Amino acid sequence: MSALSTSVGAVTLRSAILTAAGTSGYGDELAGYGDLGQLGAVVVKSLAAFAWEGNAAPRVAASGEHMLNAVGLAGPGVAAWRERYLPDLERRGCDVVASIWGRTVSEFAEAAEAMRGANVVALEVNASCPNLESRSSIFAHSALATAEIVRASKVAGVPLWIKLSPNTPDLVEIADAALDAGAEALVLVNTVLGLAIDIEQRRASLGNGGGGISGPGILPVALRSVYECRAAFPDAPIVGVGGVGSGDDAVAMIMAGANAVEVGTATFADPRAPWKVQRGVARWMERHHVTRLSDIVGAVHG
Repeated sequence: MSALSTSVGAVTLRSAILTAAGTSGYGDELAGYGDLGQLGAVVVKSLAAFAWEGNAAPRVAASGEHMLNAVGLAGPGVAAWRERYLPDLERRGCDVVASIWGRTVSEFAEAAEAMRGANVVALEVNASCPNLESRSSIFAHSALATAEIVRASKVAGVPLWIKLSPNTPDLVEIADAALDAGAEALVLVNTVLGLAIDIEQRRASLGNGGGGISGPGILPVALRSVYECRAAFPDAPIVGVGGVGSGDDAVAMIMAGANAVEVGTATFADPRAPWKVQRGVARWMERHHVTRLSDIVGAVHG
């Protein structure tokens, strides 16, 4: 095992650095920039049981060094993904974490059922998505609704990682409900709700109005979320995501309590970002004579 290897519940990963859903495509799109097999896993863009066109254009807007998106979970559906994209990832020899979404509990169940038997190490259940029509309809803002989709997704037969939202004061309560319902790991966090205005056109910059903010500015939000959940659940596997763009950022996430870290928006600016973050973590560990990543997980908690 390498110094960067880690475990997220029952899932052993060769590295603690993963890609993030929605930022590295459905298949081996990043293979031209690095060896996907060197990363902990490729987390693919969220998929429903059916093909979905997503929101009206424009779907992405820049906001300084940040990105605002309202893509709306566009995708080909699980069956088409398994046929067209998963084989490419299998040929690369990398571990794959699939991600699913739905508009109802039954749609989560259908997506999970469609994933049954797929060559994936875990299923990330996307309970939080600011691209949905209204804030009140987001599953991850309700402990009851989050627990329901976790239970519905068990049919996939693989470890469930529940991806939660920072846009609620009840994050710890909702995480508790997800773990009680059978989630094996928490993925913290999704994007922060926001809005961009085109002042020349006097309208919202995105076709859907608001969207989700990602980029370096949400790192403190993600760190706080990971920290609070690690304090509340000392033994729960946690995957940190949000604003990570360097090895130092990833080390901070691990010290806050993450067992693994996903690299997302940084990949749009530099497709080699996941590998650069990974090398940065390795250099930090070497400088500080840390031989096992597990030695610094949750280090700030004492």
